[in-house]
Amino acid sequence: MSLIDLTDPTAVADALSAGADANRDAPCRHASIDLIEAPGRLIATGDLHDNPVHLATLIQRAALDSATPAHLTLHEIIHSDRLINRMDFSFRALTRVARLKADHPDHVHTLLANHELAQIIGQGIVKDGLRVVEAFNQGVQYAFGNDAELVQDAIARFIRSMPLALRCTTPAGDILCAHSLPAPALMQRFDPDVLERELTDDDYQPRRGAAHLMVWGRGYDAELLEKLAERWGVALFILGHEHAPGGALLVEPNAIVLNSDHDRGVSLPIDLNHPPTLAQALASVVPLAG
Repeated sequence: MSLIDLTDPTAVADALSAGADANRDAPCRHASIDLIEAPGRLIATGDLHDNPVHLATLIQRAALDSATPAHLTLHEIIHSDRLINRMDFSFRALTRVARLKADHPDHVHTLLANHELAQIIGQGIVKDGLRVVEAFNQGVQYAFGNDAELVQDAIARFIRSMPLALRCTTPAGDILCAHSLPAPALMQRFDPDVLERELTDDDYQPRRGAAHLMVWGRGYDAELLEKLAERWGVALFILGHEHAPGGALLVEPNAIVLNSDHDRGVSLPIDLNHPPTLAQALASVVPLAG
């Protein structure tokens, strides 16, 4: 990964802007999603929440600088549990990921997640009694003072450039990696064509925009999963957002939820020529700790 002076507001803003350009211009970008095909390797992940050790492990496993790099998904990067005077400095992780995307545009896939979206639209999230959007803003303000707006604008640009999903075309059916899927109760408001078109400002609007509904959904059931699988032609969903105490959990009939942030966090390596079944996916997850 290219080195960045994370105390320099211009360097941080430039790295975030480079990541935004890479998100939009990468050869894998199609409408609102990234699209890749077998052969190749994928390392799928869940929420990261500024876990620097796990991020370093994922980068190492992806071997991005090698002759045969893997594809790597990264999402829910910000809003750390590691605070300094109740300020969150996870803009640094976001900046590193943006630089990583710029350095490896066709192999790093920075998926939009609810915490990133909440950060740029100012939507309140309370986690363990902390207002995380405000804590993040305070961290940026403390770090950059009068230059905080420059960095905040670049953060917003990078987040707005993020794809909604990574679609992997394989011989055994397509895999869709996304932060989440819409909740069943709100499906009547959701536009399933969002994966086939460019995102608009309306897509980010709370509780009605397609991007917002997709990254905030929880509690999906078999009927919803089967409906979306049929509509999108997907054999397996790899998701985050929901808490998986053991690092991974199955949601029948076709989804696995991953967590990559806590002590039992995992990643899921996949040979795209030989993708796993749902049961095989659960058996194939690899711990990130140790």
